[in-house]
Amino acid sequence: QVQLVESGGGLVQAGGSLRLSCAASGRTFSNYAMGWFRQAPGKEREFVATINWSGRSTIYADSVKDRFTISRDNAKNTLYLQMNSLKPEDTAVYYCAGGRGPYYSSNTAEYTYWGQGTQVTVSS
Repeated sequence: QVQLVESGGGLVQAGGSLRLSCAASGRTFSNYAMGWFRQAPGKEREFVATINWSGRSTIYADSVKDRFTISRDNAKNTLYLQMNSLKPEDTAVYYCAGGRGPYYSSNTAEYTYWGQGTQVTVSS
């Protein structure tokens, strides 16, 4: 019924940039908050950024503030994560997530739908 598909991951050197995309289908995309999370080997999944239904409000993890930008294009049913000034510590599988409602949240429990993940590797 609901499907999220991430793309745009890859290998980049420290200081470089990548833009991740998440294509959504199966429900009215514009009615729901969206988020990005990441998980490194041996670590728990952690919050990266979230955006409310309209795209006007956002929250970022302290570790990515001023480097990453979350955005959405409701007409295209697509979520984005622009990642600049990448660091080796950013290496992880990045997951797109769909919220339970229209309001943003940094808590994984508030998200109902998850993509398959896309690998981001930052080399030094």
